[in-house]
Amino acid sequence: MCIIEESEFRHTTNFKTVPLTEAVGMVLMHDITEIRPGEFKGRAFKKGHIVKEEDIPRLQNLGKENLFVLNIADDEIHENEAAYAIANALMGDGVTMEGEPKEGKINIIAEKDGLLKVNKDALLEFNMLGEVMCATLHNNAFVKKGQLLAGTRAIPLVVNRNIVERAVLIAETAGNVIAVKSLKSPKVGVVITGNEIYYGRIKDGFASIITDKILAFNGEIVDIHYTPDDETFIIARLEELIQKGADLLITTGGMSVDPDDVTRFAIRKLGARDIVYGSAVLPGAMFLIGYTNNDIPILGIPACGLYHKVTIFDLILPGILAGEKIGRKELAEFGHGGLCLNCKECRYPVCPFGK
Repeated sequence: MCIIEESEFRHTTNFKTVPLTEAVGMVLMHDITEIRPGEFKGRAFKKGHIVKEEDIPRLQNLGKENLFVLNIADDEIHENEAAYAIANALMGDGVTMEGEPKEGKINIIAEKDGLLKVNKDALLEFNMLGEVMCATLHNNAFVKKGQLLAGTRAIPLVVNRNIVERAVLIAETAGNVIAVKSLKSPKVGVVITGNEIYYGRIKDGFASIITDKILAFNGEIVDIHYTPDDETFIIARLEELIQKGADLLITTGGMSVDPDDVTRFAIRKLGARDIVYGSAVLPGAMFLIGYTNNDIPILGIPACGLYHKVTIFDLILPGILAGEKIGRKELAEFGHGGLCLNCKECRYPVCPFGK
């Protein structure tokens, strides 16, 4: 027999009350939490601890006068055992558990920097079961090694074994419900277009912005070229960057409907395929993406990239670096949550933009 504290008793009738003073020598089958307001909230006694005479005053100070003796039936699973089982089933590539279960809960963390992938359909089916749950960060978030990604737990102290088995089956059948994809370090070629910049009428602001964003992902700038609003010039510079080994091409400017803005037409004449012009994101509605014949992504960033700290470019870049194909559907899906509020103090990614 094991004991549980009265406040932890949930969803079972297979128990009897034992006065605290009679619990000496019994084994705790759960963690007991201690809360000191403003100072501490955590585990006071660990599962498996044998209650000793000297523990009685502390337990009393924690408000314990009675404990429950509980026998777990064959068709039931203790919360910590259940948490291990469901966490193992939910975890995919690039993630791991953080320590051991505490009060039936396990955290799942990133084993590496990368793109978080959450199978939302499988997660919903899992959470519909009841008695078990899992909460995650948003899908497609860029995460760092050691970062908390998800928390999963058994909700009752004792869980129906059939529920746990169904939860495990859902997760294992879907596979990689929670996973982190590695990002490549890109070799980026940049073409900055616009007569006003090429002829020195105004100073360019894009080069430093793009460079900083690429370096943040351990990327390399192969070269930066400036061109006038001339399709032939733009095509030549893009081809030159490909010859230099660029595996990601970025153009800036020339994305609007102004007749002088020809960058998107140059990209098409370069031979790019799967071109999508326009995204459901503000800022970034006039964004363009396409792919060369040898699958090098070409991104066309409109002028908003100069004036906004975060745009559609920031939302899709991790996916590009993870090797994901971005098309019209992916750009359209960003419409839900794709409105930047232009906060006075930008706190992205700790905000709803792109979620």
